[in-house]
Amino acid sequence: MSAGWIILIVVVVLLIAIALWLVAVYNSLVQLRNRVANGWAQIDVTLKQRADLIPNLVATVKGYAAHESSVFEQVTRARAVAMEAANNPHTTVAQRAAAEDALTNALFNLRAVAEAYPDLKANQNFLQLQGQLSQLEERIAYARQFYNDVVLKYNNAIAVFPSNIVASMFGFHEDGYYQVDQADRVVPTVQF
Repeated sequence: MSAGWIILIVVVVLLIAIALWLVAVYNSLVQLRNRVANGWAQIDVTLKQRADLIPNLVATVKGYAAHESSVFEQVTRARAVAMEAANNPHTTVAQRAAAEDALTNALFNLRAVAEAYPDLKANQNFLQLQGQLSQLEERIAYARQFYNDVVLKYNNAIAVFPSNIVASMFGFHEDGYYQVDQADRVVPTVQF
C-alpha cells in the first residue's frame, strides 16, 4: 500500500469520525430541547388542573364567607390572567410565571379567609378540594424544579465547548428558567 492510500484512508476515517460526532452532539441537543418542551408541558398541564379546581374551591368558601367578596374577586381576576397567559402562544416563561405567582398569592389569601371559618374548615367538600389543591401545588413545585433542571442541562450543552459549535451551526438557543418575580418573593399580606 502506498503512502497516498494510507493518507486517504486516514482522512476518510477522520471525516467519518467527525460526522459521527456531529450527529451525536446534534441528537443530544435535540433530545435536551425536547425534554425542555416536555418539562414546560408538564407545568402547563398541572397549572391547568389547578385553574380548573379553583372555581369549585371559591364556590365552597363563598357559601360560608359570602361577605369576603374582595378575596373572591382577587382570585377570579388572578385566575383569568393566568388562563389568558396560558392560552396566549406569545407569552414568555417569565410572564407566565408572574401570572401564576399572582394566582398563588390570591389562593393564599383565600386559604387565610377559610381559616377564619371553623365550619368551613370542617366541611368535607372543602377539605377534599383543599387536599387536591395541596397535591397540585406540590406537583407544580416538582414540575418547575424538573423544568429548571432540564433547562440548565440544555443551556450548559449549548454553552460548553465543543458542542457550542454544533449548537450555533444549527440554531440552538438558550431557554429561560421558570423564575419568581422579585415582587413575588415578599410574603403576601392578608387583609380581611
